[in-house]
Amino acid sequence: MSRQTVSLVISVWNRQADLRDNLRACLQQTVPADEIIVVDNCSLDGTKEMVRAEFPQVKLVCMPHSAYGACETFNIGFASAGGEFVGILDDDVVLPPRFIEQMLAKFAQEPLTTAILSPKVIEPEMPDWYKDSPLVNSERYLATFRGCGSMARHEAIRKAGYYDERLFIFGNERDLTTRLLNLGYRVKMLPSVEVFHKAPFGMRHGARSLYFHVRNFWLYAFKYLPWSQVLAFPFRFIGKRLGGKQKAQGGAVADAVGTIGLFENIRSVKRGWWVCLKASIAALYYLPHCLRHRQVCKHPDFEPPLR
Repeated sequence: MSRQTVSLVISVWNRQADLRDNLRACLQQTVPADEIIVVDNCSLDGTKEMVRAEFPQVKLVCMPHSAYGACETFNIGFASAGGEFVGILDDDVVLPPRFIEQMLAKFAQEPLTTAILSPKVIEPEMPDWYKDSPLVNSERYLATFRGCGSMARHEAIRKAGYYDERLFIFGNERDLTTRLLNLGYRVKMLPSVEVFHKAPFGMRHGARSLYFHVRNFWLYAFKYLPWSQVLAFPFRFIGKRLGGKQKAQGGAVADAVGTIGLFENIRSVKRGWWVCLKASIAALYYLPHCLRHRQVCKHPDFEPPLR
């Protein structure tokens, strides 16, 4: 009996060295991928030339300019993929040699409603309280997944509509997961598979990251949260004050790694609260889109990124 087919999809922008490490690991899999797709967002550092010269077996998709968001470039990769399973990979990850083998073996044991398997991701600056916590090291169902190195049933994410391109970047994994939950699918943590991600642990610093995290939260809330929670959120947000990357209580932020350090980022960014206000106002522009796609999620796995 032939095994099911796998496509690995990578979105890259100006990370030639990181992508080289990534592709080398992809080609060292104990179970080889049927295809590897790299979507290059018009890199200017020689990334495209490196792929063509060193990895001719890789399917390279070149965008005409660099103004595309990560959601759109990943969607182009997904749509180009022919595999029954799709590996969703950031350009700066390094997969363990048995990534595909272990993912396929686990999917074979799971019901068809398990749409995505999310690995344990190891990152620089990751504190022991997070890395060693029972939540991170147990198989369980999730409200989101790590988009830097997961594997999905292609039919499930196609049915859900892939990523919402209006998000551009950040928060797209939770948004996709919620649509999967509304379709009756689930996402599962698989800590026995460890993926190394070169990006530092927690929320990325800077005004751009802060802007898109806040704006995209509102788009997410408009689509999936009851209006009572949407209206109450600004007051709860101000009162929450997650602080830095110190230990969080309970599981509220254990899966939403991108929100860890949110208030630290607000304090470190010049006029951080003004950035949050601009992002919140900008979200209103997309309110008609959100209302057209609004479907309050009542699935037991559903959980907002900041409770």
